[in-house]
Amino acid sequence: MKRIALISPLALAACAPPVPTAEDFIPDYLGVETTPLDGDLVQFNVAMTKALSERDVQRYAECAAAQYTVDLGYGFVRHLRTNVTKEGGVWAADAVYTISPTLPDGLATIDAEVTVAACRETGIPTV
Repeated sequence: MKRIALISPLALAACAPPVPTAEDFIPDYLGVETTPLDGDLVQFNVAMTKALSERDVQRYAECAAAQYTVDLGYGFVRHLRTNVTKEGGVWAADAVYTISPTLPDGLATIDAEVTVAACRETGIPTV
């Protein structure tokens, strides 16, 4: 007599990956470390989880740079470089910007006040 093993649907469901919830897609911003460099250069190290792409962590660094610029009473930021890494689910960016009271030369200029407002509207922390 052959025995047939029946696998319950519950047992099969336990093997399936969990269904993502909305909270799985809400970024968790882990903080900013700001380091003034030489002259008008400033380095921003940021970290976050649940980023969907490199652009999310780059935007976080940009928001931090804009707020720092506003806090100093300056109006503009110019992006120089951003290095992004991902390790164990944590995205990190090491970004360098110049800050300026007037519109600097270059293509990657950012109006600090406008950027801070946009960051607040989209829920990206600026500190």
